[in-house]
Amino acid sequence: RWASRKACGGPWHGTRRGGIDRPALSGRNATHGAPWELGVLADALVAALVFAGTWLGTLAVLRYAHARDLLDHPNERSSHVAPTPRGGGLAIVVSLLAGLVALHALGKVNDMLLWALGGGGLAVALVGFVDDHGGLSPRFRLVVHFAAVSWALYWLCGMPPLPVGGGYVIDGPAWTAVGAVGLVWLLNLYNFMDGIDAIASVEAVCVALGALLLGGAPAWLLVAAAAGGFLLLNWPPARIFMGDVGSGFLGFVLGVLAVDAAAWEHLPLAASAILLGAFLVDATVTLFRRWLNGERLSEAHRSHAYQHAARRFGGHRPVVLAVIAINLLWLLPWAWVAQAWPRWSITAAAVALAPLVVLAWRLGAGTVEGRAPRH
Repeated sequence: RWASRKACGGPWHGTRRGGIDRPALSGRNATHGAPWELGVLADALVAALVFAGTWLGTLAVLRYAHARDLLDHPNERSSHVAPTPRGGGLAIVVSLLAGLVALHALGKVNDMLLWALGGGGLAVALVGFVDDHGGLSPRFRLVVHFAAVSWALYWLCGMPPLPVGGGYVIDGPAWTAVGAVGLVWLLNLYNFMDGIDAIASVEAVCVALGALLLGGAPAWLLVAAAAGGFLLLNWPPARIFMGDVGSGFLGFVLGVLAVDAAAWEHLPLAASAILLGAFLVDATVTLFRRWLNGERLSEAHRSHAYQHAARRFGGHRPVVLAVIAINLLWLLPWAWVAQAWPRWSITAAAVALAPLVVLAWRLGAGTVEGRAPRH
């Protein structure tokens, strides 16, 4: 399968492992076969620089936002009560991409992943940056998002095959098209879920560290470092918001890394879906319920389950702590099950996510919201 794509020619000739075609590793740019001269110390050093760079960059964006009056003012659709600078996610974009280039130089990220994340990520971040400053039409943003995802999947040679049990595998162009829609949904839902302080950065840290613990590539560590550096200024009460430039970018990066991890058989797609379960379930249940209620899906709202929970439990901090607990105590163990027994990964995902569906529904995801909570 992999060899059938011109983009996977040359040193990326097809090999097989477990009955699934995958690119062969060759040279110093091989993502997971990279030389380990600097080992874990090099990864930690790059991650520390990304963490510090994001923190310092966010401070710079904070000053820029105040100078340009780039503020989110509270309204009936908001979950905050004071004007707050936005666009801090720009520091995440710059620091994370710089860290990826550094890992590429060290032989820890291959050319294909770098081009996929760099090209597509920059496109998503650019439209987010412009949107933060004045607004773009949803249709234009969607076109750019699909272009970015298509670019990434081209460089990753499409979606990796999905084993569904009984010896059957979902594969081919139709599966890649489905994967493209899923990735576009992920980067948009990540934007939708960035509605209270710290929730998007905390989710990125939990997902990335979970994937890393389960055997993911060093790039996951950089995601955790970048989101962690931003979290220093985003913890409730937040001094700055991530903005579309950061939330869409993080959703895109997490999705592309999940595809890459599945392609290299480090982490099944179902395991990545489990790690992202808190966001996937809330956003999807909310969208479905609003559709059932006949609402315009393009309209702004604050009817996500986490927003209802923030109003019910008196602020943002209890909800963020609950998201951390759900990720660590429920989703991470089930992701481990999905990785340990790939044949049962889809079943594990169903078991892991079903209680979250019930929880989101009972919290009122997709129903009319009440008053905005205070920190």
